[in-house]
Amino acid sequence: MATSDEELVRAALSGDLQAFERLVDRHRDVVLRVPARIAGDDDAEDVAQDAFLRAYHRLARWRGEGAFRTWLLHIAHNSALDAVAGRRVEPMPLEEKLPDAPERTPAARLEAAERRRRLDIKLKGLSPTHRTVLVLRDVEGLSYDEIAAVADMPLGSVKGRLHRARAELIEVLRRNTYDWELPR
Repeated sequence: MATSDEELVRAALSGDLQAFERLVDRHRDVVLRVPARIAGDDDAEDVAQDAFLRAYHRLARWRGEGAFRTWLLHIAHNSALDAVAGRRVEPMPLEEKLPDAPERTPAARLEAAERRRRLDIKLKGLSPTHRTVLVLRDVEGLSYDEIAAVADMPLGSVKGRLHRARAELIEVLRRNTYDWELPR
């Protein structure tokens, strides 16, 4: 049976560095993806390392009231926001998360890749807060409560910002209905 995050945290707090390494291995992918979409591909690795370092030094502050992953993503989110303060954000391309078109012809794959590229460009136009809630909910699949904990905002704000972010993205996509085939 797999060791729980709680057990690994307790072991790390008692000095077992391998336990913390297991936590890093377990959560590395999501801790890389979230900052990459907020801070950009170029800074994702640095932001993730910073987040894990901060988490290690603050491990005793995790009270176990929520999921360790949520607590860790809160740290990663804040690290990413620190990294983008005062500069243009370049989020990670969506190619890894969006499935290919059902057709496997080269033309269909090329068209799907072009749509993902255009969607990525449209996402860059959203504010970091809107992009954060949109990515955490619609790409990473976090619950509203988890997003509220990660982004350190009230649940109602999460829902409102997600609604506005989706509406803003849809409006941007509708401007070119040929590409996105969205009804008016």
